[in-house]
Amino acid sequence: MSALRTASRRLIHFWHTVSNIRPIFWLGLYLCLVPAFALIYSWLPDGQFRVPDGGSTNYCDWLYYSIVTITTLGFGDYTPAHSAAQWVTAVEVLLGLITIGFFLNAVGSMKSEIDVESEIDKQRRVHAAGEREKLIKNIPVALHKINLFLDYCYAVTTPLSKRDEKNIYSDDFTADDMLDMHRPSGLISDLSTRSAIRSLVKATDSLSLFLDSLQQRVDLSIWPELLEDCFAFVANFQMLSEIDKFRAPDEELVNFIRTNARLARSIETRLTKIETAPAE
Repeated sequence: MSALRTASRRLIHFWHTVSNIRPIFWLGLYLCLVPAFALIYSWLPDGQFRVPDGGSTNYCDWLYYSIVTITTLGFGDYTPAHSAAQWVTAVEVLLGLITIGFFLNAVGSMKSEIDVESEIDKQRRVHAAGEREKLIKNIPVALHKINLFLDYCYAVTTPLSKRDEKNIYSDDFTADDMLDMHRPSGLISDLSTRSAIRSLVKATDSLSLFLDSLQQRVDLSIWPELLEDCFAFVANFQMLSEIDKFRAPDEELVNFIRTNARLARSIETRLTKIETAPAE
């Protein structure tokens, strides 16, 4: 039984290996058998075949006989008369049938592979469409939180004396520009008395929690660059002065604001592009 199981496993392995060979190989092998056997027929001694009246025995004639034999047409004009010719003819017929069988099997295997890939691609597109729909529903909230975060970045990095009505955050700031960060933000949308830095941390925390939950609710791996930006934003906030975010060192805070503001703008751009792009 052990030998039988071993033989069965080897046969299955052999069949899988053969099935993975492309049809073009078997077709090429089939075509190569024709001239190869024609050459063998030409080497056989005279008298091995019954040749029709007026027929010749040059290589072209044996090429014709090889084609007729391997395709199993068997017109009967050239026929094997002795054992050597009969055995060679039989071998060619068998090899031709086996090769054609492997060719058809390879074609079927390739078709099955194409069908599987097509189904996988269909499922991928359906999955992507569903995830895109879920993401689009979350985009307005994400954009609102991003804009709120950027507004507080502006309030923290711009002294009251330099502020204007546009409230547009710029990376071109230094630690000296953050002298008013412990005062209220002064933003029209902010009615609280919290300091700008505390409002920034709160807005960052809110956006960070939203992006973290978004990664769990939506398969963002479909948009790897967006996923990378969201992950980086959350990670940067978690690493910001874990002891006390409200008393972060100036250099660390400057670097954090610049880095996460760039990430927030990148996320905003990517989300807007996804929202406005036509569905596949």
